[in-house]
Amino acid sequence: MKHLIMVVEDEEALCLVLKYNLEKSGYDVQIVNNGNKAIAEIEQNMPSVILMDWMLPEISGLDLVKLIRSKADIKDIPIIMLTAKGEEEDKIRGLSAGADDYVTKPFSIPELLARVKAQTRRTPEKNTATEIVFEDIRMDLAEKKVFRGDKYVHLGPTEFRLLRLLMETPGKVFSREYLLKNAWGDNIYVESRTVDVHIRRLRSALNQFGPDYIRTVRSNGYSIDSNLSDNQ
Repeated sequence: MKHLIMVVEDEEALCLVLKYNLEKSGYDVQIVNNGNKAIAEIEQNMPSVILMDWMLPEISGLDLVKLIRSKADIKDIPIIMLTAKGEEEDKIRGLSAGADDYVTKPFSIPELLARVKAQTRRTPEKNTATEIVFEDIRMDLAEKKVFRGDKYVHLGPTEFRLLRLLMETPGKVFSREYLLKNAWGDNIYVESRTVDVHIRRLRSALNQFGPDYIRTVRSNGYSIDSNLSDNQ
């Protein structure tokens, strides 16, 4: 599948130009013209690269970059800032906030395409898989839903992220620190024992409809596998 480039920009004429040229270069393109909707769209669609305008209404592109970098599931997506702010101090602010590159308006389309291409080398093209399956547990990644057999399992966002981490590598033991970092984010202070609380919630939700596949490895962390004898 093609790389998806998300353009977070409220200037309609520029959006049309970018969409035309990016699609011509072989990318899928999504336009988001409301900064307040950007995070939800990014989490839902997981673009390969984000083109982020600095001057957005309601919330600035700079604040959006900081927010993206605080969220474990989207923090590694490359971001190129688009802005009329050309001063060195502004560039430093953008890069310090977490942007990977910085393009000053007006910019040439060939230059922008070259910068996008450079960032896509960091991210593999989208996997065609839209679900993860382990035993009788199925995660629909597009709809963000979990099923146990034919039963829908209601999970909160944190439990969903924890389950996805476990199911992506069955049998691997993940430390509480790793789960904290990747389910909550680097910039959010949470006690490590909070992981235990959410694992209990995850177990409770899943185990309504089948056996317990989440294994507690004493003093180490958690994994998901079919060897139930080690569960604590």
